[in-house]
Amino acid sequence: MFKALLAQKTGEKISTSVVEMDEQQLMPGDVSVAVDYSTVNYKDALAISGRAEIIRQFPLIPGIDFAGTVEASSHAGIAVGDRVVANSWGLSQTHHGGYAQKARVSGDWLVKIPAPLSTKDAMAIGTAGYTAMLSVLALEHGGLTPQRGDILVTGANGGVGSIAIAILSDLGYRVVASTGRPDEADYLRSLGAAEVIDRRTLSEPGVPIARERWAGAVDSVGSRTLVNVLSQTQYRGVVTACGMAQGVDLPGTVLPFILRNVTLAGIDSVNAPRQARTEAWSRLARDLNLNKLGRTVRLVGLGEVPDVVGQLFAGKVQGRTVIDVNA
Repeated sequence: MFKALLAQKTGEKISTSVVEMDEQQLMPGDVSVAVDYSTVNYKDALAISGRAEIIRQFPLIPGIDFAGTVEASSHAGIAVGDRVVANSWGLSQTHHGGYAQKARVSGDWLVKIPAPLSTKDAMAIGTAGYTAMLSVLALEHGGLTPQRGDILVTGANGGVGSIAIAILSDLGYRVVASTGRPDEADYLRSLGAAEVIDRRTLSEPGVPIARERWAGAVDSVGSRTLVNVLSQTQYRGVVTACGMAQGVDLPGTVLPFILRNVTLAGIDSVNAPRQARTEAWSRLARDLNLNKLGRTVRLVGLGEVPDVVGQLFAGKVQGRTVIDVNA
């Protein structure tokens, strides 16, 4: 038997509760994992709240991430005792996710955790940090270097934003952080932000093309914010889009693309191929300052997840929330 946070649906309402489950209730897979930690991402909050149709079947264990140690494996290249991390794929959609002490999944979904990262570090990073690194890789692929100019990070207090700031600043970029919580500017500066701006300067309707301000950006907000970010991006700049906190619409024009040759790079963390995942985790192990990572983290138990979701939607969550599934 093991503990799990189980999501169930009655009518249109989704409810969650901590329950005891048997390993026979796990779904098919060729690797079984003793889970140490999971985490709460924005997508997890959408799933548990029902604000988006993330969970496709009920009852289901939510949680798009987990990290732990392999207990049994028939998958080539993954052995008992390996420390592994899983991000997205079908977790919390059609397959039991990480909010449990046990998981059984396809070995294709797993990446071995590179040293010096621990399983706790891996979930302090989670899908948010892994997405942040995919964004950094896209900026580099687009030819950006620290010498090109500032990099803007929107949604700076969130998981993607916090880790993007930490990575980019240590790589030598001058980072501008956009946040709706300017009272937390000291936290953002401790991660490496050189400048902090109020998100309201980007979230209202703007002009199709504006003064050039940054060489690139990591955006997790979408909607008008992303449009304004694009309109202020320098010639041959690169902007990555990985979120929709403000909305899924993109009410802009083609002018930044055809006048300034700006690149808009989409970032998908759910179905990214193994090579991209392995590269991202390898770079996280190399380029992410673990002391900075520690400043972004708070630890909770399985039963506290619904409260964290409410806090996240209220804009009261800073950085990363790690779930100790064995607490």
